[in-house]
Amino acid sequence: MDAQRILDLFLFAIPSLITGVIAYYFFREHTKNEDGRRRFLLKKDLQVTAMPLRLQAYERMALFLERITPSKLLIRTTPSSANKDDYEALLIHTIEQEFEHNLSQQIYISDKCWNIITTAKNATIQLIRKANLLEKTDSANKLREIILTEMMERHSPSDAALSFIKEEVSDLW
Repeated sequence: MDAQRILDLFLFAIPSLITGVIAYYFFREHTKNEDGRRRFLLKKDLQVTAMPLRLQAYERMALFLERITPSKLLIRTTPSSANKDDYEALLIHTIEQEFEHNLSQQIYISDKCWNIITTAKNATIQLIRKANLLEKTDSANKLREIILTEMMERHSPSDAALSFIKEEVSDLW
């Protein structure tokens, strides 16, 4: 009779244990889903406030790239003397100044985009330096002419970076 009572007790406990295990898994999944929902809503709210800042950063970097395009840079920055080295230094200083003015924008854009923008800036500076090293470059005006001629024959380094920015912004939608 003692064995019968133990067997009855065991048979009564099985449904309770099964119900307990099911309840445990149900509440665990429910809690996990609620945490996921809260994270999603928080991320969504953050995106609503961060999106305008990100778009503004992309706009500023697009403006930066437009401003350092050699043809536009040369029109905006005129030589103060006929010395080609002084003009080279002025152009590079102007590019660096523009870049430093926009350094904080890197926190709002992707690392890949920032690297492409930095590469475009460095390529533009390199283009100016190479043009200054040519033997036929003997004055600031000749330097301007050589750089403009170079830009007629190929695309500006800024063009590729600007295309990447446009592509990345279109991916945000």
